[in-house]
Amino acid sequence: MTRRDKSYQDSLMQSLRDPEEAAAYMDAVMELEDRAALLLALRQVAKAHGMAEVARNAALGEKTLFKSLSDDGNPTLETMNRILHSIGLRLSVVASTLTPNLGRR
Repeated sequence: MTRRDKSYQDSLMQSLRDPEEAAAYMDAVMELEDRAALLLALRQVAKAHGMAEVARNAALGEKTLFKSLSDDGNPTLETMNRILHSIGLRLSVVASTLTPNLGRR
């Protein structure tokens, strides 16, 4: 990792410790509707708070946390909620600005 990359990573980890920054980051990533990006973002937020502490606060085993947030991970809604709550965040639903296409043919 280059010095510039390390500096970026350090800066990102520092900013993601702030619940407001972490929430904005997660919200922006969720707008992408990209599962891989969401897992990466959740993993980065968890790392910023310390994976062992997140696992403990979420009442998850460390292996379960790592597996859930891995590139091949597929965390349940309950696991995601536990992780988010352990770092002071929660999932929320808002009205979409996109026109719904439900039931149209």
